[in-house]
Amino acid sequence: MTTDPPNLTLSRTFDAPRALVYQAFTVPEHLAAWWGPTGSVRPLAEMAFDVRPGGHQRFVQVFPEDPSIRAEVRIDLTDVAEGRVLVGVMRVGGDLPGGFEPFETRFRFEFHDEPDGRTRLEVQQWLPPNVTGATEEGWGQSFAQLDAHLAATAAS
Repeated sequence: MTTDPPNLTLSRTFDAPRALVYQAFTVPEHLAAWWGPTGSVRPLAEMAFDVRPGGHQRFVQVFPEDPSIRAEVRIDLTDVAEGRVLVGVMRVGGDLPGGFEPFETRFRFEFHDEPDGRTRLEVQQWLPPNVTGATEEGWGQSFAQLDAHLAATAAS
C-alpha cells in the first residue's frame, strides 16, 4: 500500500454487530441490498464473490430508470482479515452515471466493535480527484441504504 494519504476518509457507526456489517460487504445477498447510489440495482445472478486474500468480488450495477447505465465493478482483494479488514483495488467500468469515465480506486475498510453491539466502519480510498466528491456522496446514499438493510436484517 502506498504511503500517500487517502483522498477520502470516512468513519460511520452502525447499529449492528461487527459480524453482520462485515457480511454486508462480503456476502452477495447482503451487498445487493444496499451498495451504490439510490435507484441502482445489483442483480444476484451477476455477482461472483471469493472473499480471501487474492480473491475477488464482481458485480454489475444497473439503473432501471436509465437502462443504458450499467456499471461493472471488479474488486481484487489483496488483504482480508475475517470480520475486521478488507483491502484491495476496485475497478469501475462500463457505462457509468453522471458522464463519469471508468476509474480505479484502492481502498481499505476496517470494522471495529463499539459499545452496545454497534460497529464503527473506517473507510479509506485513494481515488482519482474527479470522482472523489461523487464517491463521498455515493457513500452517503449507500450508508443510508445499509442502515435500513441492517435494521431489517436484525428484525427478522
